[in-house]
Amino acid sequence: MEGLAVPFPHLLPLPPFPKLATVTAVAAISTSTSTSTGGGGGGFISLKQQQLQLRPRRGSPPYCTASSSSSSHSQSEEEERVSGDSIRERFLNFYASRGHKVLPSASLVPDDPTVLLTIAGMLQFKPIFLGNVPRQVPRATTSQRCIRTNDVNNVGNTSRHHTFFEMLGNFSFGDYFKKQAIQWAWDLSTVEFGLPPQRLWISVYQDDDESFQLWSQQVGVPVERIKRLGEDDNFWTSGVTGPCGPCSEIYYDFHPERGYIDADLGDDTRFIEFYNLVFMQYNKKDDGSLEPLKQMNIDTGLGLERLARILQKVPNNYETDLILPIIEKASQLANVSYGISDDQTKRYLKIVGDHMRAIVFLISDGVVPSNVGRGYVVRRLIRRVVRTGRLLGIKGDGRGDLEGAFLPTIAEKVVELSTHIDADVKNRAPRILEELKREEFRFVQTLERGEKLLDEKLADAISSAERNGSVPCLAGEDVFILYDTYGFPMEITKEVAEERGVCIDMNGFDIEMEKQRRQSQAAHNTVKLAIGSGTNIADNVPDTEFIGHESLYCKAIVASLVVNGDPAVQVSEGSNVEVLLNKTPFYAESGGQIGDHGFLYISEGENQPKAVVEIIDVQKSFGNIFVHKGRVQKGVVEVGKQVEATVDVKLRQRAKVHHTATHLLQAALKKVIGQETSQAGSLVAFDRLRFDFNFHRPLLDSELAEIEVLINGWIENAILLQTKVMPLADAKRAGAIAMFGEKYGEEVRVVEVPGVSMELCGGTHVSNTSEIRGFKVISEQGIASGVRRIEAVAGEAFIEYVNARDSYLKQLCSTLKVKPEEVTARIENLLEELRVARNENSAVRAKAAVYKASVIANRAFLVGNSKQYRILVECLDDVDAESLKSAAEYLMETLADPAAIVLGSCPGEGKIAKLCGGGGGGRPNFAQAGGRKPDNLADALEKAKSELIAHLGENGN
Repeated sequence: MEGLAVPFPHLLPLPPFPKLATVTAVAAISTSTSTSTGGGGGGFISLKQQQLQLRPRRGSPPYCTASSSSSSHSQSEEEERVSGDSIRERFLNFYASRGHKVLPSASLVPDDPTVLLTIAGMLQFKPIFLGNVPRQVPRATTSQRCIRTNDVNNVGNTSRHHTFFEMLGNFSFGDYFKKQAIQWAWDLSTVEFGLPPQRLWISVYQDDDESFQLWSQQVGVPVERIKRLGEDDNFWTSGVTGPCGPCSEIYYDFHPERGYIDADLGDDTRFIEFYNLVFMQYNKKDDGSLEPLKQMNIDTGLGLERLARILQKVPNNYETDLILPIIEKASQLANVSYGISDDQTKRYLKIVGDHMRAIVFLISDGVVPSNVGRGYVVRRLIRRVVRTGRLLGIKGDGRGDLEGAFLPTIAEKVVELSTHIDADVKNRAPRILEELKREEFRFVQTLERGEKLLDEKLADAISSAERNGSVPCLAGEDVFILYDTYGFPMEITKEVAEERGVCIDMNGFDIEMEKQRRQSQAAHNTVKLAIGSGTNIADNVPDTEFIGHESLYCKAIVASLVVNGDPAVQVSEGSNVEVLLNKTPFYAESGGQIGDHGFLYISEGENQPKAVVEIIDVQKSFGNIFVHKGRVQKGVVEVGKQVEATVDVKLRQRAKVHHTATHLLQAALKKVIGQETSQAGSLVAFDRLRFDFNFHRPLLDSELAEIEVLINGWIENAILLQTKVMPLADAKRAGAIAMFGEKYGEEVRVVEVPGVSMELCGGTHVSNTSEIRGFKVISEQGIASGVRRIEAVAGEAFIEYVNARDSYLKQLCSTLKVKPEEVTARIENLLEELRVARNENSAVRAKAAVYKASVIANRAFLVGNSKQYRILVECLDDVDAESLKSAAEYLMETLADPAAIVLGSCPGEGKIAKLCGGGGGGRPNFAQAGGRKPDNLADALEKAKSELIAHLGENGN
């Protein structure tokens, strides 16, 4: 299926928006007519009688839309179709009847740190194929949700490219191989789904004679319909080294009448590949040579949308029942008919239909629109749909609100179709729709301005190219401004530019991105154990036995030592070291909970440690190898020696308290703000807990108070926790909630606070809620679009927090000389006294400024052909913004009309304030500007005077 190992495209993060600073200056030009345009800032312009046209001309939008009369999609003939849902079900049943275990689709957010999103059906089995974890079953079958955006520009242009698609697959983990895989693929295609054998073509790797013979002799495919292809097309690799093997693909022929001669399987007008079989039979070594794998595997992928197109006899994947209902909903909103639309309109509708599926399932799986990583993927798709909707002429939500968001209306259709793909989508629908509404409104606010700016920049690039006889190109700096200030993904700008025949300067854009980039990639928790020689220590170290749920102490053997990435036999006092033990009571960081602290002791005699290693962190690598990071405080530690591993009891208790409190917090949030909220991250530390969750607004003080009351009530009730180990399927059926970022095997640990919460969790917890002692929220804030964060303390940290706040209050009472209950009233009185004093001071400053204005009023001079304009440009020293405004207003009333007054600086198209390093805004007849370079004020005033004289001279009579 177009390569199951397609790398995910590089995605550029959006940097934070810049912050502006202000320095004040004022200008006023007066006229008897004023029109308020809003705004504010640091200085003023006022106009009387004649309003100066200082605004740039408003350009027309760069995009045109057209609509046709509404009509429903129709077919030339009615025939019963095989539904997409039934194809999925029949595929899974076919392989289940052949001994495959039907497994659920993995999340679109993968456990694999090498990819952003799930891009292939085999991704959840990659650790098994690579030999990092043992197989749980010998053979399996799945219907996997997938996302790929490397071909996003092909969506709508071809009949088969998508960002979201379902990959049906059957997998063998060292069980069956080529013979069965090939035969079953043929039987599925020709018998189960009834595809005509004479329309099926086969491709094999050029050197894979075994597969060629199986297809031709066992299955009976004529050799004329079997094509040998090269390594680029039909050889799968997992990387530079590692498991690899040949592929074989099944193609459907839409035009068999064209015959065998010169048939090209890459001809999209004739063929479509719908089933790919990967035979993992080799290991590629460092020198490029291949050696047979001890365990040969099968990895296949059948594109559901592609097979649906074939079976439903429609011209492209978009017109199958998997996508067409979404397109028809968009057509209804745009007041067009898909069936009779032109190619451009059909393309836009296909983009909406495809992208909306990707968007809904990404948000359902916990991806929140943001400026980096996965969040940028979904934000980019959302903004592309919003822009495409505008091109289609969609206005409003289709329910009478012309200002309403249309994405949620289309998303409702996606949710309706999601039942057999992922049943959880309907439960998460309220959150999905709310997120889409917010994101659409957020983008629309800047879209129009961005479109106009882009149109102007493209027009400039085209006219410049015409003058110079060059190719029109949009500057990288302009692309970045659209990206950073207006939220235009670079890909959208590029797409629009290409529509106008303009290229973009990607090198310039990359330079601007590098200047502004403030965010680094987050380090993942996997510890690299490769040493300088390239050998991996983990290959020679067994999994660590964890006994930390039962005991905080054990005797263990040092299995390996690592210093600065290199193996060591012994490590001396004062050295940092990573220690691998055969078993440990230390909890390794996972599930949000940080690793334990403690000590490793090597005894010399009775009560006399020969060596001591202080452990300050524990991480987990390669599934279940615990890496104890620390420093040798005394003596020498050696490989093979026995150590006494002892966890810091007090710190472990703090972690247990905060972890259980995190579970209670999630339960309380679901009760107070709604069941649809879900975890988006967490931290369980010794001094606090942090819980990130999906929600669209700040929590009210009353809601936070209610959450605290609930949690402290559960603590007071002294509920005994229950911990069980059970099959994952049973735990989910029982209603257990999966913790964010946690990876689960077939057997899972379930932590239940009866009557309150039940979660899958491998972390450490208290035995009874009474051990938590108390809970207090210390902060609640937004950290990303649609993501909130609560920080809280519990247990000993709660006591410390309360004592610290009590100490602060006592100091405050002593300073103010009041009782604790009188502090608020006393502070309010002080603030009122301060406000009155400031107002009195401002009034005095304003009077002083007006006096200074009266002194300089006679310095006004006349300009214009008829000397009818009165101008005053002056600097008033030691006058603040409000006082400067008062002075300008006094002069406006004093000087005869028409008059222009500039005090401090004047923006006049932004030029004057920019001399001072700033900008401004305000009304057409009274504006304020500010800057950060006061040393340039004199030059700015002189610039204001010359600009006014020149402008009024040109326009005067």
